[in-house]
This record gives sequence, C-alpha cells and structure tokens, in this order.
Amino acid sequence: MVYVRTWGLAWSRPARLICATLLCCAVLTLTSVAAQQIDGSENIPAQARAPDGKPEFPGKVDVQPVAHDDEIRQRIANILKTTSWFGDPKVTVQEGIVFLKGTTENDESKQWAGNLAKNTEGVVAVVNQIDVAPTTVWDFDPTFQVLNDLSREFVRLLPLIVVALVVIVISWIFAKLTVNVLRRRLMGRSLSRLLREVMARAGGMLVMLAGLYLVLRIAGLTQLALTVVGGTGLIGLVLGIAFRDITENFLASLFLSLQQPFREGDLIEVASVTGYVQRLTSRTTVLMTLDGNQAQVPNSTVFKSTIRNFTSNPNRRDDFIVGIGYDDSIPFAQEVALKVLAEHPAVLNEPEPLVLVENLGPSTVNLRVYFWLDGGRHSWLKVKSSVIRFMKRAFQDSGISLPDEAREVTFPQGVPVRMIEGEGAVEPAAAKPAAGPETVATKAEAGLQSEAGEIKEQARRSWTPGANLLTSSSTADTG
Repeated sequence: MVYVRTWGLAWSRPARLICATLLCCAVLTLTSVAAQQIDGSENIPAQARAPDGKPEFPGKVDVQPVAHDDEIRQRIANILKTTSWFGDPKVTVQEGIVFLKGTTENDESKQWAGNLAKNTEGVVAVVNQIDVAPTTVWDFDPTFQVLNDLSREFVRLLPLIVVALVVIVISWIFAKLTVNVLRRRLMGRSLSRLLREVMARAGGMLVMLAGLYLVLRIAGLTQLALTVVGGTGLIGLVLGIAFRDITENFLASLFLSLQQPFREGDLIEVASVTGYVQRLTSRTTVLMTLDGNQAQVPNSTVFKSTIRNFTSNPNRRDDFIVGIGYDDSIPFAQEVALKVLAEHPAVLNEPEPLVLVENLGPSTVNLRVYFWLDGGRHSWLKVKSSVIRFMKRAFQDSGISLPDEAREVTFPQGVPVRMIEGEGAVEPAAAKPAAGPETVATKAEAGLQSEAGEIKEQARRSWTPGANLLTSSSTADTG
C-alpha cells in the first residue's frame, strides 16, 4: 500500500478516494439546493400571488402561528364592516393567507384594506380581490348612515333632553306662580292695570331666563348661556329698533296710564281731534267725536301732543264778533251787550263777561264778546247761538245799527224821484212779522243742555277695539 503524507498526516489511497467521493456529493447537494431556491417561485400557489401576477412575500413566516385563522378572519371582517367603506366585504383565511373580496369606491380604500390585513398579527400573505366600483347617483347608503348616526346621537343625548325638559317645565310653573304672586301684591297699589301686568310678566320672564340659563349650563354650553343672559338687553334693543312704532306706542300707553292726563268720558282735543275719551289701549287712544265718529289716535302722538281737556275744568269761555255802525256809540253798545250777558241764564257771572273792541273794519266797528258757561251742564254751541240771538234783538231795540260789509254811497244834493202813474198800482211790500217775545232756547236750538250724555251713550253702544287701560283698579278687579 502507498501512503501519502499531507499536512503531516499519512493518507492511504482508499481514504483519499472516500474523501473525494464525499466532497463531490457535498458540492452536488449545495448546487441542487441553490437551484431550487432560485427557481422555487414557479411552485408558489396561485393564492399567494398579487392581482398583477407578482407574488407577495411575507416579511416573516412563523412556524407556529400566533393567532388562529378564524380569529384573524373575524377581526379583519369586523374592521371592514365598521368603516362602511366596503360593500359586502368577505374575508377568508387559510393557513395565515388572507383573501379579501367585496367592492369599494376608490383605490385608496382597497389599498387601505390590504395594508390592514398585512399588518394583522398572524397573517402570512394577503390576496386583495376587492373590486373598485364607483358609487351610483341613487346610492342612499350615505343618507342611511347619516340617519343612523343621528339616531345614535339622539339616544346618547336622550337623558340630557329629559333633564332639560324637566327643568323647563319647572321653570314655567315657577314663572306662572311668580306672575300670580306679583299680580296680587301689586293689586293694592295705585297703579294702572297695564303697568301691573307688565311688572308681573317681567318677573315671570326673569324666572324663565334663569331656567334657560340652567339648561344651557347642564348641557355644557356655558359660553352660550352667558351670551344669552348678557345679550338679553341687546336683543331688546334690536327688537326695539325693528318694531320702533309698536314699541313707542306701547311705552306711551304705559306713561299715559301712569300720568292719566284724562279719564274715560272726558272731552279732550288732541292732534286737531276733539271728542270724548272711550278707552286707552296699548296702541291707540279711542275718541268719540262730536259728530258721532270714532277716531283712534296713536298713543305716541297723544303723548307728544298738546292735550286740551275740557272736562277737567267744567267752566269754558266762548266768544264771537259783532259789528256796529261808525255813527253808533261804542260805550252804549258795550253796555247793551253786557246787559244781555248778565240776564242770560246760561252765562256765568264769575268769571265776568267782557265786551272789547276788536278792530275797525271797512264799514263796522267790530266788538268781540267774551262769556263763560258751565260746559258740564250746557252745550257751548247752543249757548253761543242763544246769546247771539239775544244780542241782535237788544241792538235793534236800542237803535244800534248792524251794517253789512257793503260800502255806502252818499249823495249830498239828494236824489230826485219822479212818480209815474200807471194803469196798475204798485202793491205794497209785505209787512214783516212782529217780533215775538225772546226765549232762552228756541225750538231749533233744542235746549241748552250739553249733548255729552247722548254722545257717551252712542260711544257705549259702539264697538271699540282693545282693552281699556283707563279703567279704575276697583272696576278692573271686580270685572
């Protein structure tokens, strides 16, 4: 036998053959394994390939899976259904490989589902077979989703709504009690019915505002609650500007009911309207004029205008002008006029009547006659008519001329008149009837009494809008 010494060792020929054979086998084995690793992609199943044909290699494959297939499927399916981005999503898991099916509206949602499955614990590979299908015009799924969200939000807020309703009801009850208590407390005070009602309702409104503030605080809307409470004055200002005329008339009715410049049934003159007061409403003052017509004057106009109350002082002065000739004595005419006034039963002696020279007219000297009468008992129109009748009769009996405005033509040499005798005689002019005895009131004047009762009776029978704010407290309470 032949021995070969290598690195200090002696190898026999059979040993060298055995070693060479083993070395060749090792080289062939390594070459075969490398070739299988290079060409092994051909043996990858179709389920592990991506839609474009390229396989998706997992970053890490566990020999013993951490999660079971059912758990992975259930987890991914629940997430896809919760997002509501996918139509009819289906998830299948086999040996850690996830198969995704369904529809979605865009590629981003499809990619998101693939990344979700890939990042799930225990997933080896993902086969994303989700179809991208744009939604149609008649897709009501978003609408149903919004309604579903609203219903959930309503259920979540239901306890808060119940508490808010309870607080509002309690506030309303306390507001009603407050209004009733304030009405009873203010009943004995000398205030108008409108003012009492406004004050009572203002107290109830404050209670309601407190309840609203509490509801907003419970709801967590503290800033809104402060805005509502602090902005009440601003809201009132805005409403006052928007409804300026209504607000102005309402405030004027409050001041008129407080000051009471007139009472129901008084004869007043305001804004060139003369009549008897029927009622004062929250907007207008209703008058019954002397000719039987109903006039409604806005309270703002009444409050800002000059009011002449003829009933507050029953005595009233009236006057008229009478003209006498230039040839007549002015003092004598004044005495005759004063005598007529002194003897007239409807003319008051106190204050005393006056007869004053007004002016010098073209053909007359004008005298103005002043006299006083009791307006509560007599009508100044009828008394004035009676006094003028007596004045004319007295001037004619005293020889005082009452010339008209026509100019007189004087002929110093006189005017010759020649009488022509004719067949027919001229009939004499009809004689004037003799003046009968003077009466204080003629049939045409129908007495001197005041017509206030008749006009008030007409006003009582007429329809008048609105509640009367001039009613006394006792009358309003019993009514």
